[in-house]
Amino acid sequence: MQRIERLAPHLIRVHLGGPGFATFMAAAHPDRLAATDTYVKILFARPGSGLTPPYDLAALREVLEPEDLPVQRTYTIRAADPERETLTVDFVVHGTDGVAGPWAVAARPGDVVSISDPGGQYAPSDDPAVEHLFAGDATALPAIAAALESLTPDATGHVFVEVHDAHDEIALPAPAGVAVRWLHQTSVAGTGLAPGELLTAVVCGLPRPAGPVQVFAHGERAAMKAIGRFLTGVWGLDRRELSLSAYWALGRAEDRFQAEKREPVGQILD
Repeated sequence: MQRIERLAPHLIRVHLGGPGFATFMAAAHPDRLAATDTYVKILFARPGSGLTPPYDLAALREVLEPEDLPVQRTYTIRAADPERETLTVDFVVHGTDGVAGPWAVAARPGDVVSISDPGGQYAPSDDPAVEHLFAGDATALPAIAAALESLTPDATGHVFVEVHDAHDEIALPAPAGVAVRWLHQTSVAGTGLAPGELLTAVVCGLPRPAGPVQVFAHGERAAMKAIGRFLTGVWGLDRRELSLSAYWALGRAEDRFQAEKREPVGQILD
């Protein structure tokens, strides 16, 4: 790790570099690096475990209990800079909750992390007839920001991002024809709305565009399920027009959330 930036109260940017960059780029499939939702799996050891990367998980499974093994988290590559040989990753942080957020807060230059080869497949259409819809919460900000940067100047559409409050807004440049709207969870305090429900209400109140649509929607699982039902059932969109997935689930620890992806409760579209 080379340096960190505090972008907002709940968002930290970590710049990764060093000799592992060349290995990462050499192993990366060009199509996945070209995607704007390029992601990697990062392994984090439990605090106080004494484990240091790289991790031999097969060997560690022989001597450690499952709860003591390094845990895997998925993060978007915000940017890859071949000249500086750095990868940029943004972390949402909520105090001491979780594993990855606290690691990012405490990270110092010289710290080492273990990351996978990249995945990813979404890239926004460059057809000017296509209207774009981006919807997500703070966890989707890196991918949404990368997608907006790759849009053509004549692109049109809407961006809706739900964050805690105005302090968590960041610079989000977009083409002139793409409107950006921030939604604040604090604005619904006392209403009983859970995280993601404000985003859902706004998206599900939109009229369907007359022409073709491409959607990128990622965030809390219940919100993504509701938005997916609206887009396919009311707007009548085909699944091929949607990049839709859950990055987390309210009331679920990360490990349980990941396990549920293989169960009916974890399925976003029926």
